[in-house]
Amino acid sequence: MYDDADNASAFMSRIAERFPQLAEDLECHIENDGGPLTHVFLGIYVTPAVVSAFLGEDGEFKDLNWQGLIHFLSTEFEKAPLGGEVRAAIGTSFLMHLPWPSGPGYDVLDRLGPTLREKFDELRPAG
Repeated sequence: MYDDADNASAFMSRIAERFPQLAEDLECHIENDGGPLTHVFLGIYVTPAVVSAFLGEDGEFKDLNWQGLIHFLSTEFEKAPLGGEVRAAIGTSFLMHLPWPSGPGYDVLDRLGPTLREKFDELRPAG
C-alpha cells in the first residue's frame, strides 16, 4: 500500500542526498518544526535556495546545482501520484513561492520544464 507520509519524508531525504547544500537546512527544519513537513521545507528552504543560486548570489547556495534541482523536482512531480503530498507540495510550496514578475529572479521561470511550467501557469496565470 502507498504511504504518502513515508513517500514525502523519503522525497525530502532524496533532496538532501542529491543536493548536499540543503542537507543542513533539512536537519534544521526537522528540529525546528518538530518533524519533516514537505510544504514548509520546499517553501521556506528549497525555493529561496534555487532563486539565490539562479541569481548567482554569494552565500551558502552559490554552488547549488539549481538546474539539477529544478529537473529533480520536475521528475518527482511527474511520478508522484495525483493528490499526493509530494505533488501538492511541489505545486504549491515550490512553484507558488517563486518570484513574482517584478521580483529579482523571475526569469528562473524560463528554466522550468514543460510540466512544472504548465502547473505554474495554472496556479499563477498572471505570473
